[in-house]
Amino acid sequence: MTHSTGISDTTGTDTGATAVAATSAAVAGPDFIALQVRDVAAAAAFYEEHLGLRRAPASPPGAVVFATEPVPFAVREPLPGVDLDGVERPGLGVALWLRATDAQQVHDRLAAAGVPVLAPPRDTPFGRAFTFADPEGYAITVHDA
Repeated sequence: MTHSTGISDTTGTDTGATAVAATSAAVAGPDFIALQVRDVAAAAAFYEEHLGLRRAPASPPGAVVFATEPVPFAVREPLPGVDLDGVERPGLGVALWLRATDAQQVHDRLAAAGVPVLAPPRDTPFGRAFTFADPEGYAITVHDA
C-alpha cells in the first residue's frame, strides 16, 4: 500500500498524514519553550542582563517566564528525574533560535562579556546568525528578524 505521504507500507495500514487529517484535533505548533536549569535565578539574570529579555507578569513556582513573542520562553527547575549534571551538554540535538533586531550587535555584546561563542556570525537564509553557550551549556542561536 502507498500512503498519502508517498511511502509504501507492506502491512496494508495507513499510519501517515491521512490518519491525522481525519481527526478534528491537530497540533498547531510550539506554544511554550522552557529550558531546565540548575540555577533559575542565575539563568534568568543572564537572559535579562545579556539579551535584554523582560519577565512576564507572572511565572509559576520554580520558573521565570519571559515576555517573548510569538512564543513564551522560560527557565525552570529540572523536572523530576532530570539530571542535568549527568549530561555533557543540555539540549544536545535541539536547535533553539532567538530572533533579534541586530544579531551582530548581540554577538559583539556577548563576546565582550566573555560569553562562549560556539559559531561566529554568518549570513544565513534567516539573516545574520551566531550561536553561543548560555551559562547552563545550552547552545542558543541568535538571528536577525
